[in-house]
Amino acid sequence: MSGEKAWSVSELNRYIRGLFSDDFMLSDMSVKGELSNVKYHSSGHIYFTLKDENSAISCVMFASDTLSLDFRLEAGDKVIIRGRVSVYEKTGSYQLYVRSVKAAGIGELYRKFEELKKELSEMGMFDAMYKKPIPLMAGKIGVVTAPTGAAVRDIINVSKRRNPYVELILFPAQVQGEGAAESVSRGIRTLEKLEPDVIIVGRGGGSIEDLWAFNEEIVARTIFDCHIPVISGTGHETDVTIADLVADLRAPTPSAAAELAVFDYYSFMETLKGYGDKMTYLMNGRIGRCREEAERMRSLLRMNSPENRLKLKRERALRYGEILKSSMDRILKEKRSLLALYSGKLSAYSPLNTLSRGYTFTERADGKPVKSTGDVKEGEDIRIYTKDGRIIATVNGKEEIRFS
Repeated sequence: MSGEKAWSVSELNRYIRGLFSDDFMLSDMSVKGELSNVKYHSSGHIYFTLKDENSAISCVMFASDTLSLDFRLEAGDKVIIRGRVSVYEKTGSYQLYVRSVKAAGIGELYRKFEELKKELSEMGMFDAMYKKPIPLMAGKIGVVTAPTGAAVRDIINVSKRRNPYVELILFPAQVQGEGAAESVSRGIRTLEKLEPDVIIVGRGGGSIEDLWAFNEEIVARTIFDCHIPVISGTGHETDVTIADLVADLRAPTPSAAAELAVFDYYSFMETLKGYGDKMTYLMNGRIGRCREEAERMRSLLRMNSPENRLKLKRERALRYGEILKSSMDRILKEKRSLLALYSGKLSAYSPLNTLSRGYTFTERADGKPVKSTGDVKEGEDIRIYTKDGRIIATVNGKEEIRFS
């Protein structure tokens, strides 16, 4: 052991580095994995870790190589890295020196999604001004989805529950895998020719790969060009596809799409019944008020009719007649009382009454009363009245007598 040469750490690391450099496969290889611990250094270098389920390797991408990147590296991205494996002598650790990075798997799909989303948005295909209104009472509804599975069952169940009279036209489309986008696009164009009131396009939930047909440009353009209103109901509530953004209305699920497309017949009938009851109530109230007004007008007409006016005048005349009769009776009674009073007084002053007490009344032949002896002459005929007749006599003589 004493005569054995001892290597320095630098020599060992340099030797190991040479081994890596001499290995043809390690000098240029592609490695697939997931990014983590991504750090952009101020120098322009990028440091990160590439890992899979069981292992990890440190990576560095120098600033000169980052110019080839067409997207920003983010933790969680699935990528395919091309580069060489070598040893960093200073620390003795080996790492992957990256020359290029290409998105793979979901990371690549997300990149494509964002690129197409940006492109179509700049073209105005997501603008509200192009959204067609969804008809309130659709009678015929086209459905583009898989012929089997939860989505089509949910759409049918919801539609029949809300409106048993709605007509559903199903285009059995391929919604996943190669050719799915073309199948969905063909279904929309086919149903468009049948002139339904609205078209539902969608499928049940799944991964981004499962839903990818609804992120294809051909489907987006077919929806945008369709003159029939389109409701997109793809995946779960959190899933958003390009088809959702282009469609005239987005529903979070296929069931929700059916809820939006099919008007609730039973709720509508209940509402209609409510309106009918309210109208009946209002009409009855109006009729009642009109009847009251008619009765008031009838009473007014009756009151102002010639017959009624004549009757009122007749009643008034009778009332005035009674008042007049009562007044006349009262006046007659008063006059009778006065007459009796005056009759009594007249009777007291009546010559007959005086005569009945033994007095007589004398007048000359010419009818002038004899008030004194000077009114007659001797030999003149006079008439003497008593209570029961008169005496005709001749004045034989006269004698003045003073009684006072």
